Amino acid sequence: MIKNTEAAVLYETNSDLVVESLNLAVPGPTEVFVQMGAAGICHSDVHVISGQAKQIMPCVLGHEGAGRVTSVGEEVSRVIVGDHVVLSWLPYCKSCYHCVRGKTHLCKTFQTQVGNGTLMDGTCRFNNSSGPVRQLGSLGCWSESVVVPEECCVSVDKSIPFEIAALLGCAVTTGVGAVLNRAKVKKGETVVVIGAGGVGLSVIMGAKLQGASKIICIDQNKNTKKLAMELGATDFFIPANNQDAHNKIIVLTSVGADHVFEAVGKRALQSAAIDYCCSGGTVTFVGLDSEDATINLQTTAITRAEKTILGSIYGSACTDKDFLLYGEKFLDGDLPINLMVNRRYKLNEINIAINDMLEGKPGRGVIVFDN
Repeated sequence: MIKNTEAAVLYETNSDLVVESLNLAVPGPTEVFVQMGAAGICHSDVHVISGQAKQIMPCVLGHEGAGRVTSVGEEVSRVIVGDHVVLSWLPYCKSCYHCVRGKTHLCKTFQTQVGNGTLMDGTCRFNNSSGPVRQLGSLGCWSESVVVPEECCVSVDKSIPFEIAALLGCAVTTGVGAVLNRAKVKKGETVVVIGAGGVGLSVIMGAKLQGASKIICIDQNKNTKKLAMELGATDFFIPANNQDAHNKIIVLTSVGADHVFEAVGKRALQSAAIDYCCSGGTVTFVGLDSEDATINLQTTAITRAEKTILGSIYGSACTDKDFLLYGEKFLDGDLPINLMVNRRYKLNEINIAINDMLEGKPGRGVIVFDN
């Protein structure tokens, strides 16, 4: 039986989303019907709106969300009706080269479907009078209800509020995972975080969790300082330029940082991050620029200083394990994700929510559903 759901649809780049009623088909054999509880507002969605990230349209946006399972296909085994689930935009097959080596975040099995905004059979579950409507990342979280592949669902503790669980689906896992899984920050090491958006703030939480001795946050928005410090930053400054930032980091660390995380996705900042790092240190690129982005590397200087440059996608996460771990850390008080959630919106306020983020309001905005 086809149901109706209110959803935020993007019809063309650089335009407002349209909140409208869509038809939502019942789950197929390996699919799950989820009533959304909350969904985060992420810069990656803005990349789709601006055209920086390519996406077939029309498309329901939103890739960071959590909700309640209300029905499942007859072959579903991962979740049951009533489960609270976090939705993952990087499903994995468990059998490819990367999966069997424990790097499930690099699985490419479902990459085409996820990139095209369809489910695993290449078709869509959202429809309107004009035809199929895609769902970003095979999810489309900015909708009252969604039908998603079971591979995208991870059951979590029901005591975690949906607005917290939603952030596990992208920002928290991307930032905390970059610290724990990819850079492997150790107790007593020094950390610089470039950018205090949702991901950068999550890097700060991860660095504090690991016992970093210095957590230096650099951002151009003075309004982010209070929250960055509450989440664990030991220092915060707005640099006049890259040389000014470098000088301040040397004053605070003596030799440069052991770890530098670039959480914005800007080429100039990625280049600067390498300079902020000490000899023998590690730079981790977490933010995403355009697909064709390049930077110039002073390879001889990097080699002589034995600097390591890493990329980190989705916090190098095994979502089945890490969503649960970070949820437990929240419940234990070790990851104060609740401090990040400081703006709540209804679905029909989605364009206001996006504008608030673009204006630099600190923390994470979330859509809260009435389901």
